[in-house]
Amino acid sequence: MVNGRVAPGPLAPSWIRGFLALVAGGLQALSILLPWTGEPAWWLQWISLAMLVALLARSSRLLEAATLGFAFALAWLAGSWWWLFTSLHVYGNLPAPLAVAAVLALAGALSLYYAIASALAWRIGGLSNSDGPIPSNSSAWRFPLAFASAWLLAELARGQWLTGFPWGAGGYAHVDGPLAVLAPWVGVYGVGFFAALAAAALARILVPLHSRRGQAPAGLAQRAPGYGHSYWVAMGALATLVGALWFVPAGDQPLAEPSAQGPSRLRVALLQGNIAQDEKFLPGSGVPLALDWYGKQMVGSAAQLVVAPETAIPLLPRDLPAGYLDEIAQKFRSGHRALMLGIPLGGDREGYTNSVIGVRPSADAYRYDKHHLVPFGEFIPPLFRWFTELMQIPLGDFNRGALAQPSFQWQGQRLAPNICYEDLFGEQLAARFTLTEDAPTILVNVSNIAWFGDSVAIDQHLQISRMRALELRRPMLRATNTGATAVIDHQGRVTARLPRLTRGVLEADVEGRAGITAFARWAGAWGLAPLWLLGLAMLAFAGLSRRDRGRGPG
Repeated sequence: MVNGRVAPGPLAPSWIRGFLALVAGGLQALSILLPWTGEPAWWLQWISLAMLVALLARSSRLLEAATLGFAFALAWLAGSWWWLFTSLHVYGNLPAPLAVAAVLALAGALSLYYAIASALAWRIGGLSNSDGPIPSNSSAWRFPLAFASAWLLAELARGQWLTGFPWGAGGYAHVDGPLAVLAPWVGVYGVGFFAALAAAALARILVPLHSRRGQAPAGLAQRAPGYGHSYWVAMGALATLVGALWFVPAGDQPLAEPSAQGPSRLRVALLQGNIAQDEKFLPGSGVPLALDWYGKQMVGSAAQLVVAPETAIPLLPRDLPAGYLDEIAQKFRSGHRALMLGIPLGGDREGYTNSVIGVRPSADAYRYDKHHLVPFGEFIPPLFRWFTELMQIPLGDFNRGALAQPSFQWQGQRLAPNICYEDLFGEQLAARFTLTEDAPTILVNVSNIAWFGDSVAIDQHLQISRMRALELRRPMLRATNTGATAVIDHQGRVTARLPRLTRGVLEADVEGRAGITAFARWAGAWGLAPLWLLGLAMLAFAGLSRRDRGRGPG
């Protein structure tokens, strides 16, 4: 007993804390998407991060804190994209042991960012206790700020360095829930920062700090007046900020084009061919099926806009039956219909591109080339050709398109295509919003997720597109091979959807939107640099306050 309160007991063995970190990371993976509902769970994401913070608070060494962060991230990342095994082994013909090792190696490499973040938060945030007891007033805010800032920097590093692979970022758990309102202001990484800040503050209310010997430092076993009060003030301020932003316009006005430019609503037909990946490029099965089915649906639809998914036509134009593409295009060069079609383009001399072509009446053909390519799937990183040669991936080395390519203009709308996992990079989509008069009114994603079979990747990609709709306040059309083919409105709500792994056509109305969100403005102009600077500045501020803590409370 210390002053009438129960002092903390000995710390649990380190292997138990490591196991609990793996469990917490698994819960984080589930929070991104619950497999049995196909929806994220924002509350579970807070719980998982709070568990990690509680474990860090019980750590006695810097290396242990880093190890806990690594274990958490390894379970989270591997649990989020375990389906990469399917693409590598089932469709890429990589031996199963190598496929498992590749998934774990990727998750392990990216987990190093979070190991460093956890170590920084533990050291800068005041959990190391290396120079005596922590004044209660300063500790009330320093660790949550240090943890959230370091976590933000780790997420940014994973999302941008070495081409970036931000799939499963913590902010995607919040496409629904109270923090979704922040998306058009700070984007998915900013949402993740506020989630980490809230989780760290909550955990620090409930979990006392420990010294290196596993005992509560003097002055913390009995918390000074205002210790817990400071947390609740911070939590209340965060809740007030979120509530205030709920009532502030975020740039989502209805599109109001002059009548001569056409209506603001567009009737669309989204095609889903459901052609298995192991047949998609076979000349005796998938190729003739794709040419026949997609050809009939494109020509036969009466919708104002027809959209076919990524590589819906799996052959280069030069390899198609004579007149096939010209015959389809001719149907859209007159009348009141337009087509957006995923198809590979190029040749041996100029190289190949993963592209979308657009055909509309009385206008030149439109072309969009994919900008953000998938490592190993669409381009070969230096020194890794040996690895890609172990797999059998057709068209695996593409040229890169420009960053901010023009939109496809049709019926008063400016339609901005993106291909497959390009919609993971909201800052790159925001680059198309730098000029208000040319800003897209509708986003269009064409994808082929058949590489990952009947897995949670389909639903995860849908939530990613929902986040982009929230950030940019634009509807998103999704035309995919196996799912999720859907229409998402400017508030991130799915308004129409085809069942996954079925062949069919989704017809729906979509309304374009105007106005520019705060996120589109700053991310379009500066990318994610403002978040990098903010994270570094807040981490430095927390570190400087730690240096002054020996001078007295405050």
